Amino acid sequence: MLRRYPDAGEPLSCKPITKGLLNHGYRVSTTRGSYFLKHHLDDSTGDRATIVRQHRATQRLQSLGVPVAPPVQDTEGDTVTEIGGRCYALHPWVDGLHRAGAQLSTDQSERLGALLGAVHTGLEQVMGAGSGAGSGLAQRTGGSVRSGGSVRAVESGGSAGSIGSIGSVESVGSIESVGSVGSVGHRSPDPADTFALIDDLLAVARRRRSRDAFDELAEHRLLERRTLLERHADRRPPTPGAPATGWVHGDFHPLNVLYRGGDPVAILDWDRLGVQPRAEEAVRAAAIFFVLPAGKLELEKVRAYARAYRRAAGASAAELAAAVHRVWWERLNDFWILRWRYCLDDRRADPQFPAVSALAVWWTREYEAVCEAFTG
Repeated sequence: MLRRYPDAGEPLSCKPITKGLLNHGYRVSTTRGSYFLKHHLDDSTGDRATIVRQHRATQRLQSLGVPVAPPVQDTEGDTVTEIGGRCYALHPWVDGLHRAGAQLSTDQSERLGALLGAVHTGLEQVMGAGSGAGSGLAQRTGGSVRSGGSVRAVESGGSAGSIGSIGSVESVGSIESVGSVGSVGHRSPDPADTFALIDDLLAVARRRRSRDAFDELAEHRLLERRTLLERHADRRPPTPGAPATGWVHGDFHPLNVLYRGGDPVAILDWDRLGVQPRAEEAVRAAAIFFVLPAGKLELEKVRAYARAYRRAAGASAAELAAAVHRVWWERLNDFWILRWRYCLDDRRADPQFPAVSALAVWWTREYEAVCEAFTG
């Protein structure tokens, strides 16, 4: 790989990065410095054309002053290397820390909202309007959020926050509790489908031979969620007619933002770059950054973040209110962590379940307060 990058120097060491649920990453030390080597594994985003589009977007965003870490070009000017049918990219190593909302002050929360607004407006400039016209890059709509490997941090004192939720076995919630990300014309989850899923998950959880505290909590939350859905089934959001869509990062959460001191120095993992309702990304990100272990949101920080985002992105309070409702409904119907555990026998996300599952209940109870925090 490094033979294609002679300016990078001779390799001295290559250490795997443990963070991330999707791709593989390595810290490569050479005679000339350190680099992040990304191995793209996801079939839905790991093709060469998609990766090149992401790379060009970050290169253009960097020219606008957005903190990103564009890839290194090889001797041919390319940023993607194919070896054995898989794609790789070399990025500069960025030292920094991951910070969850609990580690951010109110002022830093405000700056975070402004940063996401700058990402959305910056993408509008560099990608072209909606269809990507004039950008020379192909549009990708729809999809789900995943957490991937990325330019990683020096992990002394940082926190990853809690990884969120997913709408299907194939789509991973980013550290946001995501569910499937709404695309243009995306239909909100049907409670009838969720009731069937709850029954299936309950059956699997109850017949496990060696049940533990997680299984007991899972059963409690599944029964609790079924009751909530029965009570609020009439609040299912309608299919949006024409939401304010645009190019979004697609996976904006604590593991994908690096801080040095109090300032963000790099936004990572652009695998889920796509056209989505922008305000929904803002709400999902807040629901990950500012969730506490007990499953509550730090509403004062959310308020500061949301005000700054609205100013930077030019988003209206009504747009945020509609996004709050749709993301709340997603959370209420979302069981990606249980799907991973019971359907895929994958327990990597288990530690996030207590906070993620409690958030849906708390958000339902405090719906008006949450909405006011995003719109006030």
